[in-house]
Amino acid sequence: MNVTVIGLGPMGRAMSAALLRAGHTPTVWNRTEGRAEGLGVAVAPTPAAAVAAGDLTILSLTDYTAMYTILDGVDLTGRTLVNLSSDTPDASRAAFDWAVARGATFVTGGVMVPAPAVGHPGSFAFYSGPRAVFERCRPVLEVIGETRYLGADPGLAQLFYQAHLDIFLTALSGILHATALVAAAGVPPEEFLPDALGMVTGIPAMVGDGAALAAQLAAGLHPGDLSTTTMMGATAEHILRTSEKAGIDVELPRAVLSHYGRAVAAGLGSRNWTALYEVIRA
Repeated sequence: MNVTVIGLGPMGRAMSAALLRAGHTPTVWNRTEGRAEGLGVAVAPTPAAAVAAGDLTILSLTDYTAMYTILDGVDLTGRTLVNLSSDTPDASRAAFDWAVARGATFVTGGVMVPAPAVGHPGSFAFYSGPRAVFERCRPVLEVIGETRYLGADPGLAQLFYQAHLDIFLTALSGILHATALVAAAGVPPEEFLPDALGMVTGIPAMVGDGAALAAQLAAGLHPGDLSTTTMMGATAEHILRTSEKAGIDVELPRAVLSHYGRAVAAGLGSRNWTALYEVIRA
């Protein structure tokens, strides 16, 4: 299968390099042609030439709007597009309809590792869209990383992608906020972060088995035998007050405290911290 990669940011370059290592000879296109230097790939002069060169075109762009701009006027009849750009589930569904209306088949995806990990053990990506199209592309996509097919709905891959990054981005903000909190007291980051990052890696052990936790949330069971929303909420209030006193940004701790406050107000104060799920999903 001839493969084209459109978009040579860090992720697109990593995909192209992985394809080369696997024996493919991808054709690439990027708005700034110089980004292809050193890759050892064929560079198409236009998006139309790039699409024409590949049975499968992989897009790695800023968002789905960029796809419309780049492929505007390009003949997509009989072509297969796999868009690995980041956007919303609804944007993926609209892109699917757009591609089909132009005679193309379309699969959406989300790569769940940073660019340096692409094509290496541990790399994986979510995909959704027509099963037959995905299976036809699967041997190529597995070069990028383990493929996890979610279903025919084109929006599912982006839903899972964004949900995973919801965890990731919130954790990153928490790490930086905590570092700023101690730095405000004169503690340099190097004296705090090495041990503090253990809090992040220790969370899975603290929350327990993922399948058991999922079943508990689905059943609405929030036993408060080990901790309660009221107790955890008190800690959230202390973090907010400490942050205010330190003079650092308080938006993150204020948002966290609001979850606990609303859970307590809903009569869930004696329940486990998982009771926050009931107010977050409301």
